[in-house]
Amino acid sequence: MADVERSSEAKWYVAHTYSGYENKVKVDIEKTIENRKLQDQIFEVKVPLQDVVELKNGVKKSVSKKLFPGYVLINMIMNDQTWYVVRNTRGVTGFVGPGSKPVPLTETEMRNLGINVLNGAKAPKVEINVNKGDTVKVVSGAWEGTVSTVTDINEGQQTVTLEVDIFGRATSVEISFMDVVKVD
Repeated sequence: MADVERSSEAKWYVAHTYSGYENKVKVDIEKTIENRKLQDQIFEVKVPLQDVVELKNGVKKSVSKKLFPGYVLINMIMNDQTWYVVRNTRGVTGFVGPGSKPVPLTETEMRNLGINVLNGAKAPKVEINVNKGDTVKVVSGAWEGTVSTVTDINEGQQTVTLEVDIFGRATSVEISFMDVVKVD
């Protein structure tokens, strides 16, 4: 019963950090949680990463880059003690929100990041019956109604890459698995 009450009070907040300090802030907050026994108030600290392919000197290399440089996501119950702990962590410049009042992320914002709002876990993987070269139709979003061929599939990000016509030029766009259906 306590877990249900706790999860309804806990929300995801965004802390602003000095650029390049994201991982250090994450580690420092996690140490403080352990030292001050705050596991029942601060549940998770995340530095969201995105896998990208970089081309350097003609060589493709897959690397993880920070999705939001200068920011750390924290799942916590906001109170004076937790606010103080995070706000006074070295490298943190403040919370995202007006003045000193932190504003939690909405369920939609969290879902868009692939985080299940109920327990902080990753959203369930979506299985899609589409292969490279298949024709799909976009059923929602900015490209709704577009019919195109799949040029790439990114299982990790749960997206397909399509070629669309923008101002007379073929341009690659990534569309969520949830927003496409296979055209037979």
